Amino acid sequence: MQDKNFDKLAGKFAKNIYGTLKGDIRAAVLWRDLQEVLPTDGRSLRVLDAGGGFGFFSQKLAALGHSVVLCDLSAEMLAEAQRQIDANPMKLDIQCVHSAIQDLSRDDLGEFDLILCHAVVEWLADAHGTMTGLLKLLKRDGLFSLMFYNQDAMCFHSLVAGNFGYVNSGFKAKRVKLSPNFPLTVPEVEAWCDGWQMDILCRSGVRVIHDYLKKGSLSTEYSDEGLIEMELKYSREDAFLRLGRYVHFIARRKD
Repeated sequence: MQDKNFDKLAGKFAKNIYGTLKGDIRAAVLWRDLQEVLPTDGRSLRVLDAGGGFGFFSQKLAALGHSVVLCDLSAEMLAEAQRQIDANPMKLDIQCVHSAIQDLSRDDLGEFDLILCHAVVEWLADAHGTMTGLLKLLKRDGLFSLMFYNQDAMCFHSLVAGNFGYVNSGFKAKRVKLSPNFPLTVPEVEAWCDGWQMDILCRSGVRVIHDYLKKGSLSTEYSDEGLIEMELKYSREDAFLRLGRYVHFIARRKD
């Protein structure tokens, strides 16, 4: 099975992932996590946003003064990124690179203080091998921000919806186009980090509540703003974290 290219789905992807409350939750959790590890002394980082689409976080980091290389396999995604960069009133230090992650080279791009790889690994046929290669571009004391699609949450969501046949089939039923091919578990990615000799500094669930809401019978106390507040509050509680549709790790190589 080949890795996913979002060229033909760029518009749908942008609308379904970033133009919704789901996207607002993702942005809130990941940006909270990243801000906690960014330098506070004004130092500029070299950042690689691998598989970053149209560069939501690339643009936010560049607006803080960091130098960013934005890479994606989709030319359509990068074209949209460039349009947004050009339209920004600030001059953003972002270099767009049209490339598969597997083809990125330290000889060509150098090393980075921070590498982002968000919602990419679940589309890769050889996720572990690809991430191992990507980490060759990370400085010895650099940070790795990895968000992955959580298989346990996918299973639980199917169970509470009564899709027992789908679960019993090992999730082999027909998938929709934006349903990832290779979901991962928290222990699996923790083992990867251990093998890479990396300490996990941050663990957060993304959408630990949203996907389980009883949408037809919400309390009058409900609001989207309140939901995001609760998502941030419970995203790091272990019981809730492991129900997050995605899980976000920030890791650093061990001394």
